[in-house]
Amino acid sequence: MAPFVIRPATAADTATIVDFNLRIAAETEDTSLDRDLVARGVEAILSNAGHGRYYVACVDQAPVGQVMHTREWSDWRNGDIWWVQSVYVHKDHRRRGIFRGLYDHIKNLAMADPAVVGVRLYVDADNRVAQATYERLGMQAARYRIMEEFFAADHRTG
Repeated sequence: MAPFVIRPATAADTATIVDFNLRIAAETEDTSLDRDLVARGVEAILSNAGHGRYYVACVDQAPVGQVMHTREWSDWRNGDIWWVQSVYVHKDHRRRGIFRGLYDHIKNLAMADPAVVGVRLYVDADNRVAQATYERLGMQAARYRIMEEFFAADHRTG
């Protein structure tokens, strides 16, 4: 296996990240996302690190995997919790340690920042393979269940 390098994503990676995000939704939730909406979301985070950051794993300079983190303020812990999101490794590069490398990269960055108190992620309740992977990395099931409510696209103005 060729070695991989992890680096911060740049605007030049937008099309690949959008493609990977569409694949994530299709593979894990059997969902088709709006490509233009996803592209705008990816562009927003790449242009504003305050939202979080994407990192890509590259083999021969081509991205083959990605991870993103966002921030949640915890008043209970007086610090940031980084949410690990948009995890994807191209099917041709799976089971080669790429996600472990991406996760370790995020975790090391988080641990180096005294404002960060931990990392979290959400995983589909039926995705036992992913859950086992996260447990092997040292994560454990949280006591919380995620609840959500999404708004119609036309609720936003401007």
